Amino acid sequence: MLLIIYLDQLKKFSFFWIGEYFCTFDTNTSLMKYSKIFKQKLEIARYSDSTIKSYISTLATFFKTLNGISVEEVDESIIQDYIYSEIKEKNISQSYQKHILGSIKLFYDLMFNRKFSLSHLYPKRVEHSLPKYINKEDVLKMLSLTENLKHKSIISLLYGCGLRVSELVNLKITDIDSTAGMISIIQSKGKKDRYVMFPQSVLPLLREYFKNYTPKFYLFEGNVGKQYSSRSIQQIVKQAATKAEIQKTVTPHVLRHSFATHLIESGTDIRYVQELLGHNSLLTTQIYTHITDLKKRKIQSPLDL
Repeated sequence: MLLIIYLDQLKKFSFFWIGEYFCTFDTNTSLMKYSKIFKQKLEIARYSDSTIKSYISTLATFFKTLNGISVEEVDESIIQDYIYSEIKEKNISQSYQKHILGSIKLFYDLMFNRKFSLSHLYPKRVEHSLPKYINKEDVLKMLSLTENLKHKSIISLLYGCGLRVSELVNLKITDIDSTAGMISIIQSKGKKDRYVMFPQSVLPLLREYFKNYTPKFYLFEGNVGKQYSSRSIQQIVKQAATKAEIQKTVTPHVLRHSFATHLIESGTDIRYVQELLGHNSLLTTQIYTHITDLKKRKIQSPLDL
């Protein structure tokens, strides 16, 4: 009897894969009809895989809250109610609030040529948050306690080159020039190519990794020669930080922030750091100077004077 009830409930849902995401939607939403076309349009517009996955994941979360309302019936009041509930119940950040609204606007623009007026739903105050980072000693502790060659190589390149996760998973063997000490980052965020330094201290580790894992095309491969997944890399970093007993939340992007912070602390010109990170604007890179300026100036509290 329970099985029959379960199967009846199951009929109400449709299941499909989009990239790494396994999505479930009530068939009444008609999203199945649009998901493939939406993904194709984003690919034609040359959005990156990581951006497409982010949009799809965000939309999946939104559409699952519609409770029988079809995709076509969504209006501004429904979007407003959703944003309000996300703020009140989940305390989402301003940046994620903007991302949700951007995802919804893009979907309805591309799929229905509908121009939602959502300016009143965007945060009015600018959120100023400094990048989170860890000190070099913590990074070295993470590396020293990581025994798996592949995992250690991944953490070394994330921190040692300041790479984004998407850049790491897309790295091909041919992108590394160990003789010149350079790594080519091809078609990164913003469709920009750039070069980053290849840490010579990582070379022996990477050679050992090659000998044991023999990757064929991508530097880091999962099953049957496919790219290593972003989620696996997130888990590797999280586990290494836990093992090193680091109290802060450490993600691959925190390692990238740490790379930039430590370079600026050591006196590297901010314009070089901008190039290494692949930032379009120097203003984006300058946020790291807010962290390092206090240390350089050795400013003391009045209580300590």
